[in-house]
Amino acid sequence: MKRIVFAGMLLLTVMTLQAQEKTILTSDSVSLYVNVKGKGTPCLYLHGGPGSGSYWLEKFFGDYLEQHFQMIYLDQRGVGRSTSPLDGNFSMDRMVRDFEEIREALGISQWLTLGHSFGGILQMGYWEKHPQNIKGMIMINCTVSMEDSFGHSWLQKAAEFTGTAYTPVQTFTPDSLLSRMMQVSKALDEQGVRWKMTVVSQEVEQQINDTYNGFPNWNGDFGNQAMFIEDYWKDYRDLTSKVVVPVLFYYGTKDWPVGPEHYKGIRFPVMILYGSNVMHFPFLENPRDLENAIDTFINKYTF
Repeated sequence: MKRIVFAGMLLLTVMTLQAQEKTILTSDSVSLYVNVKGKGTPCLYLHGGPGSGSYWLEKFFGDYLEQHFQMIYLDQRGVGRSTSPLDGNFSMDRMVRDFEEIREALGISQWLTLGHSFGGILQMGYWEKHPQNIKGMIMINCTVSMEDSFGHSWLQKAAEFTGTAYTPVQTFTPDSLLSRMMQVSKALDEQGVRWKMTVVSQEVEQQINDTYNGFPNWNGDFGNQAMFIEDYWKDYRDLTSKVVVPVLFYYGTKDWPVGPEHYKGIRFPVMILYGSNVMHFPFLENPRDLENAIDTFINKYTF
């Protein structure tokens, strides 16, 4: 099943590790791992998780992306090969400042952003602060409201897979939602069915998990804290109507973490809305379909 709808000065230090890998030292002394690969319009990848790191996409979908874009793969502060701030600052404002410091360090005037999952929240937070520096956005299975995604789709489906009680949430706070999520999350782990939330098989889950094998010192600080930071619970659905750059919004009809109907709250004025019969990782499930969606976006808006 497939649906396509068209709608209208900082002092920074850059240390080269290899030919394309760099460490960018931010103004608050966090070392950010960046890998620049490919040719074309610069494109900053904002990974999800929170805390998954950028290597997933580079490994499984990088060959395609790097033919069309100059990809900037970033491990966000407190994630993977990047370090953590001494003051524990993981706020949206500080995260956005990181993006800007990377852009300046690389000498890029404008770029695209590409996000997966939680990366949609980061893209919206970035656009809200610096819209003039973003030429367009590619959203792959992205949420722009964790309240909507977790409070409805994730919680309901996790309860279904574990046989636990599900009570539709009318009003809640992030604290009350997180409390309920942790209860159901425990059941997912105890029953060994967490993989059903995101992938078609345990083999695909293992394929994703294996990407971490080469990183024995993986930094998990941001991933352990992000869900408890109020900034990331902001609902950006209304703000989508004010985004004036082209957006590809690619969603999965079986994407339980984000929600198969999450797209109904998306109102980007200049948008390709592309629905696909996939779960949460289309670059593993159906990369050709994802390529087609991005090709359509590139050709329509000449990126």
